[in-house]
Amino acid sequence: MLCLALSGLLWVNGLLVSLERPSVNQSLQLHQLQLELLAAPALPPSLRTLLISAEAPAQLEAQLEQQRSEDSGPGSPDQLLQLALLQRPQAGQSLSKPLLEAISPQVPPEQRPLLRWLQRDPALPAGDGSGALVDPWTASLSPLTRQLLCDRLEAPAADRWPGCRLERLQRQAALRLVAVSWLPALLLLVGLGLGLRELWLAWRQRLALPPLAGPQLNLVDVTLLIAGGFVVVGELGVPLLLAPLTQGLLAPLASQPLRQQSLQVVLLYLGLMVPPLLILGRQLAAISGPAPAGGWLQWQWRPLPSALARAFAVLLMVLPLVAISGWLVDRLVGDPGGSNPLLELVLGARDPWALAGFAFTAVVLAPLFEETLFRGVLLPVLGQRWGAVPGLVASALLFAMAHLSLGELVPLLVLGLGLGWLRLRSGRLAPCVLMHAFWNGLTFANLLLLAG
Repeated sequence: MLCLALSGLLWVNGLLVSLERPSVNQSLQLHQLQLELLAAPALPPSLRTLLISAEAPAQLEAQLEQQRSEDSGPGSPDQLLQLALLQRPQAGQSLSKPLLEAISPQVPPEQRPLLRWLQRDPALPAGDGSGALVDPWTASLSPLTRQLLCDRLEAPAADRWPGCRLERLQRQAALRLVAVSWLPALLLLVGLGLGLRELWLAWRQRLALPPLAGPQLNLVDVTLLIAGGFVVVGELGVPLLLAPLTQGLLAPLASQPLRQQSLQVVLLYLGLMVPPLLILGRQLAAISGPAPAGGWLQWQWRPLPSALARAFAVLLMVLPLVAISGWLVDRLVGDPGGSNPLLELVLGARDPWALAGFAFTAVVLAPLFEETLFRGVLLPVLGQRWGAVPGLVASALLFAMAHLSLGELVPLLVLGLGLGWLRLRSGRLAPCVLMHAFWNGLTFANLLLLAG
């Protein structure tokens, strides 16, 4: 009862506090618009019309202006330069004074000629100073900022500057844009077809569910495992103990904060896993009698091809449902915020080692650990006592709440229902781990494509 009370308080507080975190949707929209403008010159006119709105420059300008007004700081110099260039539709127009004042303190001395050129300072006549601009700004500005800058140069100057040779980057951006625009739509259509087929088979009563096997634990055991080991000890106690230790251990990486943060995420997640897994190991060892075929958790990794096929098929079926649920939440209550902070970190990361740490946590550790608890233990135990459907719904709801994100609660609930259905449909835990890993991997890959 104490574990339940503490878990309830922690989860309710975590869900409410999540509303104070910013939503990642604005950053996703910003990256999407930046990708569209960068890819536009490399796309054929027919594809450009399909993939890029004529209002994209105005929309990007509005997004950058909104972000600048909402941020507590002045904003990044690169995005401020993009905003300045978008507000200069014709060559010869000067930067707005407020933007110039915001950019100037953040620009290193070697880039001051660029600001003077944008400002059309009389001290820098047209065509003068180009050599001073070549190395500094081509090395530090993003490809889109360089493209916007080159669009406002006269042809001879643009041809001379290496920073304006963006054809390869524009082609890569076009491929990324096609991937993030058409591939999800294709997967949604395939998933919709597979889902309709699954409903047809269920209506014709041709779906045979295997017996629901799982560990012989009672509700007290499950409460101690989830509420005690996972929430109270893992989510509350472990960070309090390990956070100072990991900060000291990773102090040599202070000059690389993103890599330091990535390793800290891995270590804290590994620490979070230990208490509940130790408790589960003791509980399984105390069960009297032989384990069923496939073990108490029913991993059944072999045959691996069938596990992969089932995981990918149910992933495709769940994709449209998650998309529809997210769309309904956005239409009914708006964007409540509270996105997973890891999404924003991945969008802004440029360190491959840091990205590898985030990917390892999201694609390997999280699927293995969460599926062990929620589909390996919780669903079978509840399903054997309450029935398959109530156990499926309850385990999916607890899975969604455990992520402590009120804005993502409904889509996570739908995902949990899909993972639970896969556990019931296959009678195996391995496909659930693989589907969870596929889901997180697709999300991670989409973020990388958007961020470039």
